[in-house]
Amino acid sequence: MAGADRIGAWSDWMSRARLVIAAGVFCMSTAMVQAAGLQLFDVPADAGGPGLMAAVWYSCAAPVADVRIGNVPVRAAKDCRVTGAGLPLVVISHGYSGKLTSHHDTAETLADAGFVVAAINHPIDSGPDMSRADTVAMLAERPRDIKRLIDYMLDRWPDRARLDRDNIGFFGFSRGGYTGLVLVGANPDLQAGLVLCGPVPAAPACRQIRANTDLPTSFTHDPRIKAAVIADPGFGPMSREPACGMYRCQSNSGPRNGAERIRPSA
Repeated sequence: MAGADRIGAWSDWMSRARLVIAAGVFCMSTAMVQAAGLQLFDVPADAGGPGLMAAVWYSCAAPVADVRIGNVPVRAAKDCRVTGAGLPLVVISHGYSGKLTSHHDTAETLADAGFVVAAINHPIDSGPDMSRADTVAMLAERPRDIKRLIDYMLDRWPDRARLDRDNIGFFGFSRGGYTGLVLVGANPDLQAGLVLCGPVPAAPACRQIRANTDLPTSFTHDPRIKAAVIADPGFGPMSREPACGMYRCQSNSGPRNGAERIRPSA
């Protein structure tokens, strides 16, 4: 499907997401809410990057119990059997120093409504080692992490046959919002990003961009993502393209500027 058509599904997905979240808030006040199943797994290390800690939520009829993911308590039916067919997949990207649990409430609500929702820890800016979190490497690694998660869900997840491979959505917050913009076709304008640095840049990324050293030469786009919810994206907006911020938005499938395809919610 062409890039313009892919992101043209934005309105439908946003409407559905609003209904899902509203329904979830209502249902949580009743005794009839359906439980979210939960599985924890690792995406194996490969040529694209290190191993990724991951979780997937999905609809489940079993009773919930208290489950801890690291130090975060959640209510879920752990390792409940996955049922159904043609299930839409949503992938989540957390913000700076976040975790795969950062948006577990959103994941649970979407799962209750019939979505399969997968999230990861981005190794470069999540967890105990934040030494590379402020380098330009994260600009390239984060989108690649999500592509690898989608690869795993479609090709290696034990219940992959239950997924609708043509119905994949994305949710990202802050740096996760940046990640989503790149995945759907945006290319960061690194020089424009210097606006964030000030006259005496302290962050490693600022020094790297000014010195033009160790900069990414390409960014990962994923045409399998049909719609994206981008919340407060990092590193923007700061240009004449308010929907894209510091990004040179473009379509890889036609002459239309990608900025027309990445639209804010009404």
